[in-house]
Amino acid sequence: MNRDRNDKGLNKSQRMQLKAFICLLGLLLLMLLLLGRFVSLLVHRPEGEPEGKPSLPSPSIPAVSVLTNVWILDVGEKELVIFRDGERESYPYGILQDGVQEELGAVMYGPDPAVREQIADVVLTDGAVTAVYAKTEKINGRILSADENGIEVEGYGVYPLDEDYRGYRLYDELVMCTVSDICFGYSFTDIVLDEGSVCGILLAKEEAMEYIRVLLKNGDYNGNFHEQLTISGNTDFTITYGSYENRIQETYRAGEEVIIECGSDYFHGDRVWVRPEALTGRLTLKNVGRSQGIPSYRGMLELVDTEDGIIVINEVLLEEYLYSVVPSEMPSKYPAEALKAQAVCARTYAYGHMEHAGYPQYGAHVDDSTSYQVYNNILEQESTSTAVKETYGQLLRTGQGATAGTYYYSTSCGVGTEATIWKTEAAAQIDYLHARALNPGGGDMGDYLQDEGHFDAFIRQTNSDDFEAAENWYRWTYEVKKLDTEHMLEALQKRYDANSKLILTLVDGEYVSREIEELDVIKDIYIEKRGRGGVADELIIETKGHTYKIISEHNIRYVLNDGTSRVHRQDGSQSASPNLLPSGFFVITTGKEKGNVIGYSLVGGGFGHGVGMSQNGAKEMAKQGYSAQDILLFFYDGCYLEQVYDMEGQGDS
Repeated sequence: MNRDRNDKGLNKSQRMQLKAFICLLGLLLLMLLLLGRFVSLLVHRPEGEPEGKPSLPSPSIPAVSVLTNVWILDVGEKELVIFRDGERESYPYGILQDGVQEELGAVMYGPDPAVREQIADVVLTDGAVTAVYAKTEKINGRILSADENGIEVEGYGVYPLDEDYRGYRLYDELVMCTVSDICFGYSFTDIVLDEGSVCGILLAKEEAMEYIRVLLKNGDYNGNFHEQLTISGNTDFTITYGSYENRIQETYRAGEEVIIECGSDYFHGDRVWVRPEALTGRLTLKNVGRSQGIPSYRGMLELVDTEDGIIVINEVLLEEYLYSVVPSEMPSKYPAEALKAQAVCARTYAYGHMEHAGYPQYGAHVDDSTSYQVYNNILEQESTSTAVKETYGQLLRTGQGATAGTYYYSTSCGVGTEATIWKTEAAAQIDYLHARALNPGGGDMGDYLQDEGHFDAFIRQTNSDDFEAAENWYRWTYEVKKLDTEHMLEALQKRYDANSKLILTLVDGEYVSREIEELDVIKDIYIEKRGRGGVADELIIETKGHTYKIISEHNIRYVLNDGTSRVHRQDGSQSASPNLLPSGFFVITTGKEKGNVIGYSLVGGGFGHGVGMSQNGAKEMAKQGYSAQDILLFFYDGCYLEQVYDMEGQGDS
């Protein structure tokens, strides 16, 4: 898509070349003037000045710079006010040589209100504004995808992203933003173009979002790509495809099947949309298997053909999405107040990803697997749908008004931990998730249980006041009778490949990131550091030749799981644990022969990472009379509930 040219017919590259030429010409003229002045002084030496020592003026070389894609805040009579890289800046106007304004095209010097609230390139000469190139070509439409390569706008296609693009959020407080802040499936963003490329994004407004876009993984969640789709509906449905300029629509009767393969004629244009004729209609993907059998989906399906296969996105109302999420995440037989608390957590979690999508390259907010929230794996249930309806539109907000990170897990050991276990910068900023006791007292146990002796005593006993004291996963043991060093080596290598900064080797007294090629005879295994609440945070494995440090509870749970030993729960039942230990809340005792580790045993408790709401804790709290709001504010300290749709009649919580 070509932008209208200026009167001189110059494109962006030519304009920049012309600017550089003008600067160079100015420097050459200045040098000639200085040379002339020097010769003049030699010929016309002032009276009394010694011969051979002319008085030369201090050279003044103009400094020219271009501020690219800044936001013009105001055009005053004497200065230009801009917003650049998060800061407000002001510059006076300079004087432009005659004729240069016309040569540069759409530029100005001195006050020109037309460039106010526009993205522009600003040319400064000696710190004064000598030219402003306003970029006024904008488009608006539903954003279908966006990443560092380009932005796809419904009705327009894909536009490449300039390396020096800038983004500005214009509502609330003016701040910088990036493509990661774009809301997919909505037209809240203006795209600013320069010669067919995106030079700026303007987040122009914020409104409640009702639709979520879910990437549907293939059969049994084996990957993101589908080789072939067999689609049918319980009502009539339409398939729309082709280029935006020439859309083709086909209608099919209820029960009819349509097969779409990679590279089929359906993909000769842009994306393909499959929509049921009735608002309550459902579409079935017969090649996708889930626990419930063959799933059907509310809303519409959007298909994207890629080199690796077909991407399937289900765009559905957030509330209807939750009908299929809550029963997949919490048993429908749990008490109503626990289900309502889960519904709010699930809605808030989803909304956070609607604000910052997980799959920007495809325009999907989340996928339907355990990587986000399990969706449509279990049939909808009346009790969980009621919980969603009675909490309609309720989100959990932090004390600062942001969407809370409503993490949750299955069962605690009587205490929780903090988001810092995930070793990310974002997690370190979360201040509303605490390592508190999960009982009516709810005291802070963070620092106390970081001590090895204190945690050992804590995990080897039970506390009848803990909400989950009767849960099978409240306490467990795990014994590896014969250490499998090959399996442990493979586990270490996999976790190193996942994040090399968290698997370290001791070299010359310092732990460094280095590939682990072999695992020698193991001399000792122990927890060196615990996180708040007592969760294992750093594990040391000492071998005959090397010492390794494994950081983070997830990595520790992975490395110490031998893939075959079973977990013994406190009621005497056993459970397979093929990949991860149940939790990072445990103590370890090694068995040795001749000073070498031959096996180890663990005494632990809880199931899951331990951050946020314990689902079984919520269940027991509901049984004891806690409301959904009580439960939520217990686990998410300092947060509050907000009705995102600003409507009356939401359920009590």
